[in-house]
Amino acid sequence: MTRLVFELIRPYRGWLAIVFGAMLIEIAATLAAPWPLKLVIDDALGNHHLPHWLAWAHEYGGFGKHTLGVALFAGAATLAVAAIGAVASYVDNYFTTSVGQWVANDLRLRIYEHLHRLSLRYYDHAKIGALVSTITTDVTTIQNFASASTLDIAVDLITILFMVGLMFWLEWDFTLIAVAFTPLLLVFIFHFKKAVKAATRMVRVKQSELLSIVQRGLGSIRVTKAFGRQDIELARLEEASHATVAAALRARQIKSLMSPVVSMVVAICTAIVLWKGTSLIVAGTMTVGALTVYLAYLKQFFKPVKDLASMTSTVAQTTVALERIQTILSSDEVIKERDNAIDPGRVRGAITFDRVSFGYEKEEPVLHEVSFAIEPGQVVGIVGPTGSGKSTVLSLLPRFYDPLFGHIRIDGIDVVDFKLAALRSQIAFVLQDTVLFHGTVRENIAYGRPDATDDEILAAAKVANADEFITRMPLGYDSIVGERGDTLSGGQRQRIAIARAVIRNSPILVLDEPTAALDAESERLVIDALRQLMKGRTVIMIAHRLNTLIGADKIIVLKDGLVAEEGTQEELLARGGVFAELHRIHHQTSASGVAAAA
Repeated sequence: MTRLVFELIRPYRGWLAIVFGAMLIEIAATLAAPWPLKLVIDDALGNHHLPHWLAWAHEYGGFGKHTLGVALFAGAATLAVAAIGAVASYVDNYFTTSVGQWVANDLRLRIYEHLHRLSLRYYDHAKIGALVSTITTDVTTIQNFASASTLDIAVDLITILFMVGLMFWLEWDFTLIAVAFTPLLLVFIFHFKKAVKAATRMVRVKQSELLSIVQRGLGSIRVTKAFGRQDIELARLEEASHATVAAALRARQIKSLMSPVVSMVVAICTAIVLWKGTSLIVAGTMTVGALTVYLAYLKQFFKPVKDLASMTSTVAQTTVALERIQTILSSDEVIKERDNAIDPGRVRGAITFDRVSFGYEKEEPVLHEVSFAIEPGQVVGIVGPTGSGKSTVLSLLPRFYDPLFGHIRIDGIDVVDFKLAALRSQIAFVLQDTVLFHGTVRENIAYGRPDATDDEILAAAKVANADEFITRMPLGYDSIVGERGDTLSGGQRQRIAIARAVIRNSPILVLDEPTAALDAESERLVIDALRQLMKGRTVIMIAHRLNTLIGADKIIVLKDGLVAEEGTQEELLARGGVFAELHRIHHQTSASGVAAAA
């Protein structure tokens, strides 16, 4: 975790050096601030001349000749010290804020980039709400710490050291009284920090759970409304919210102990110093000005101690935030690219699965030594009962997951030898659940190739039978598509997805039941568009509805994670096996549906 912190601040070490210099000047101004008051009390109101160590002021400025001259010098010194401290404070605040903002920027990008590198296996178990909380709340916590606390802690420690030195120089026995309480205070702070950290971690967990519930509830708002289950979602949120409140109040209860304890220690030390100092003044061994400076230093001495104590909460929050971020960054569920990975250019599209086994959990395999071969330009359908592993096969081809055993090859090259970007550029997808993004139609079509020209976008839309409905939209290709494309019909979304695949112009096309949720008219338009898209490409299509096996050269039948059958549709029907049974069930279901509609 310490390594992560240093990696984040290393690019800004020049700015940090400026901040540290400014803070040292602030320390010097803080240490010098009480001395003009001592001059007034002991020299202006006392013997009416400057001390010998300021004799130059008497010689050149005449400040030390009378009471008002000493007071004038003390006032000028106060203004000078304040001005120097103010400039140093401005430089300090400006550059610490800059460092905090840029550290947060770098950290957000680093987390987001790492999340995109993780395999889908990671997201099978991750809570999206918790990830969003980490990218937002935890990064903001670290930003605030970097902006306001990082060097403040170092400066407070330096201030304490200088302050103790000056206090020993002024009155060493007084200083022993003050310092005697410090170890006890530090022991309390150490144990206090552990309690705050545990409480803060629990608050973060509850906040993440709360965010996950909100994210899930809003993401499924249509289903919630359709089933009238708003009460259930509200009850879940209420329970999580109450848990968050309880955790936050517990953390606040612990944090609130710190300030009273430190204040009492300061009050005890001050009372003892006042009593002892008065005795020394009466005895004539100490001046009123010296006691005033010492009391000011005593207050300043405990201020950084109190600041460090109050920072215990901030440090605990930052530590928890760093732990949560480190948990993401240390995840090794990454699809790794070999150092010597290649980009072979455009492939022909020959695909081979060689004894491939895979399971989302190692102890629960989904595929068992699956083997098949697809020639360039072939159209191959993959069918089988639900849970037989059809979608898993498609997820392994672009390396969304890696198989546990076996090899997948494209044009004889193992997919693990491809550069990931090069591999995935060879494959275009049209899926059953089409995801569109908030933006224009033009941007959604060009998502697979952002450098596409307007003419290419238009041509792709025409191939996909999408141009006719896009031109009827209020702003045509510049019309805004709502989140997930909910402002469009299912058929319109699919045709934009097909246009997106067309413009990608990849040699391999993957179709995952793209017409399953469409009505008859939309299905006809989508199938016409798919026929145009499939020309000259190797096509793998998953089909639950067997009538969507458009011109398949070969059909691979999966059952229980095994290749049960393989051949043309006519061969499989003649064999009377698994495919023939699926075909019979499909036609019985279709006939029942037609009769019910009649």
